[in-house]
Amino acid sequence: MKYCNSLNKYSRFKTREVKVGNITVGGNQPIRIQSMTTTNTMDTIETVEESIRMIKAGCELVRITAPSKKEAHNLQNIKDELKKRGYNTPLIADIHYTPNAAEIAAKIVEKVRVNPGNYADKKKFENITYTDESYDAEIVRIKEKFLPLVKICKTHGTAMRIGTNHGSLSDRILSRYGDTPKGMVESAMEFLRICREEDYHNIILSMKASNTRVMVQAYRLLVAEMIKEKMNYPLHLGVTEAGEGEDGRIKSAVGIGTLLADGIGDTIRVSLTEAPEHEIPVAEKLLNHFKGIESHEDINTIIKNPLDSFKYSRRKTNEVLNIGGGNAPIVMADFCLKEKISAASFFGIGSNYSIPLDKWHINDLAADYVFVGNHDLDFEVPGTLGVIYNYKKWKIHKKGFPLLTVNDYLDNDEISNKLNFIYICLEDLNEELLQKVKIDKTAVFLIDTYNKNGLAEQRTLFTQLMIKDIRTPVVIGRAYANLSQEQLQLSASSDLGGLLLDGLGDGIFIAAENCGSYQSINSLAFGILQASRTRISKTEYISCPSCGRTLFDLQETTAKIRKETDHLKGVKIGIMGCIVNGPGEMADADYGYVGTGKGKITLYKEQDVVEKNIAEDKAVASLINLIKKHGDWVEKSN
Repeated sequence: MKYCNSLNKYSRFKTREVKVGNITVGGNQPIRIQSMTTTNTMDTIETVEESIRMIKAGCELVRITAPSKKEAHNLQNIKDELKKRGYNTPLIADIHYTPNAAEIAAKIVEKVRVNPGNYADKKKFENITYTDESYDAEIVRIKEKFLPLVKICKTHGTAMRIGTNHGSLSDRILSRYGDTPKGMVESAMEFLRICREEDYHNIILSMKASNTRVMVQAYRLLVAEMIKEKMNYPLHLGVTEAGEGEDGRIKSAVGIGTLLADGIGDTIRVSLTEAPEHEIPVAEKLLNHFKGIESHEDINTIIKNPLDSFKYSRRKTNEVLNIGGGNAPIVMADFCLKEKISAASFFGIGSNYSIPLDKWHINDLAADYVFVGNHDLDFEVPGTLGVIYNYKKWKIHKKGFPLLTVNDYLDNDEISNKLNFIYICLEDLNEELLQKVKIDKTAVFLIDTYNKNGLAEQRTLFTQLMIKDIRTPVVIGRAYANLSQEQLQLSASSDLGGLLLDGLGDGIFIAAENCGSYQSINSLAFGILQASRTRISKTEYISCPSCGRTLFDLQETTAKIRKETDHLKGVKIGIMGCIVNGPGEMADADYGYVGTGKGKITLYKEQDVVEKNIAEDKAVASLINLIKKHGDWVEKSN
């Protein structure tokens, strides 16, 4: 199935234009940036002032929660106060469980967002067996509840976002389709078909998830379904509950950036557990990475696509030492431009030498390989770390492993009998090279690109290897220079994440000159692997962005929980401000910390309630006890 215009030539998927107040979304319009307020919607002035901060930061669409009729009515006061202060930015009402609130809001604001999983459907974590007749009867019931909103939106010229969330699929959808991208798409399509029957088309769609694999597959499947049914509604992109800081930025860029690279997306929201005005510059930097991509150099057409773009399947490769085969992707650090390399240099990439003990201490974010170029090392490196030299330097001392050009590899028999890295770009592929590596169990490709559309070029390289059944492992390399640390996070996550989500790559190599410390670049590499679910090396936090429904200080609470649990490698903890973003939205979390009342927290093990209404000042300790009870706790090492 086709999900974008082209896999090798950048082309934006052409959607219909949808008017949201004085803003147009879709078509040839710029990709719009939006965010959501964190204030209590009943506090008019506080909500207005936060909205203004967002607008001044560059927010083009302001979303406000309206969980009940009283908040929906108060949207008028917020809108009037904003206009009084000279602001006409379109407002969006965020609705979940209350159709009557949506119907009120649709007469006031420029757009309403509804979640098909809980707007007219239900989620009680029940597995229900449906016949075709009983399933169709449920669709009729949903239509009766949803139709009044559609008619109001049509009458008032109000836009609508039908926004499916992976974690809040209804029991009905889960019973028939499972917890899958297909279920997410069908959930939205049911509502969309009702709109189309009423000739209402002022619609934007979204497929959000905290799992980047699920998110990307769902959007691709949605576009494929629209192409099949000759639809072209604009798409709102976002990774829900991405978290805070570096992790939130990386996760958002892996998901959103993968889709933007293929021309998918008309408006974006970067969901961070931070003040909403902080989300806007991040979104702008993410879009800036793709500026000018349409003028990229030509890339060979992918005539036959061996990739399954809708289901994760890792490319099969040879195992060369700890690279490829069933091994998790490796991280390769770049020291070739360092003036001098000492034992202390390795601290930044996770290896710390103790002089008194004469031992190396290796942490969970320790690089697997380091490229030192033409440097000489006059000390013993950690036994877990592979050292890579330029081929000519390696030939002198035969230590570590060589990095060869294609000509080096083809013209010389004097190579390592264990592991050889061969540097190639797409244009370097030729039959002589492919025939040699096909029988060489020591070869690993280190691929690079200088194309503005580097993801597409490197994906094309992978497809050519797959078509010819070349199982040589591949380390994905990308080079950057003179970027801020945040821009590097967003750019590298977009470039590398999309390939990893498609099961491509046996390692990553980020060469970043003047883009931050070696430690920050190394952390970024591991963060990209974690965000793409290809190598888990630290605790994962599924943390919602604050909104008016939030019942505690999310930023402060997330910091407290991280402080106590950030050593629990591979454990996933959901931190949700309210029950709307509770057990559903943290669908694949191991443990959940959910606000269920003012100062009250409910704890979950997966999607099951374990303890209700814990006082907030005791909740973190209770969470730790829950983790201990289920055997996932380890003590912090000194």
